[in-house]
Amino acid sequence: MIHSSSSRQLLRALGVLFMIASVWRGVIHAAPLDVDLMEASRLNHENGGWVILDARPVAEWQRGRIPGALSFSWEDHIQSKSSGGAYEWPGPERLALALGGLGVTESSPVVIYGDSDRSWGGEGWAVWVLSWLGHRGPIRLLDGGMQAWKREGFRVVSGDEGMRPEVRPYALNVRHHLNARADELDDRGRPWVVIDTRSSMERLTGRLPSSIHIPWSEFFHGRERRPINGARLSRLLRKHGVDPGAPVVFYCTAGVRSAYAWTVFTLAGSRTARNYSGGMSDWMEYTRRMASGREA
Repeated sequence: MIHSSSSRQLLRALGVLFMIASVWRGVIHAAPLDVDLMEASRLNHENGGWVILDARPVAEWQRGRIPGALSFSWEDHIQSKSSGGAYEWPGPERLALALGGLGVTESSPVVIYGDSDRSWGGEGWAVWVLSWLGHRGPIRLLDGGMQAWKREGFRVVSGDEGMRPEVRPYALNVRHHLNARADELDDRGRPWVVIDTRSSMERLTGRLPSSIHIPWSEFFHGRERRPINGARLSRLLRKHGVDPGAPVVFYCTAGVRSAYAWTVFTLAGSRTARNYSGGMSDWMEYTRRMASGREA
């Protein structure tokens, strides 16, 4: 007969083994990220084989878009709060519902495009969102965005015409390691280099401690706003004293421009970058909570 204390120890041991086994199952079955660039000519040739997401504001989508493209703009999901310039970030479940409403499943092959001037890096935000939610299908960023598509002379449609997608379930398998938290960034022993992708003017209003300033506009180039390649990225980081191999966290105001920088980093082959989706908005709320707790 096993004594009750021994039984509890045995159960705890079995519980630990079960948790370890569960973690390993997750690691084994977790799909690796499949993020890459796609040229406009290829998308034009393979249009029917991809779900196309337009990351520009809805008004731009209505004015002119790639045939079959569905609107998925950060402006429809990141809500401004009533005061203090703060933003409310959507949780994974809400984003999964939005994607499912567009007929996107976790295995769908997806192409995303934008126009960095108008979408404020929203195309990179959409790439990061899918990656964070655990997307298993290929994710492609249209190189050169809408500008490249128009330059090639490919067809553009406007208005509300287009298909009505069938609503489908989007199964989550969140990659938590792609999103940084305020308490992690508040840790003095943090292993990451923290990069502020906002403008110089925004940085004057406040910043994360020990952060390095590299505006998000330095992560793309040319009239078509194409993402910089790995060699240019490496030079950019070294110019600012950042080791290209170091783990990095990008932030901005609400996680959009920083997600674009994350996408460029990922396209260059890095698997060590994170986006701080809450951004400066979340950091200010976090520091206020911490200050209130100390005062109490």
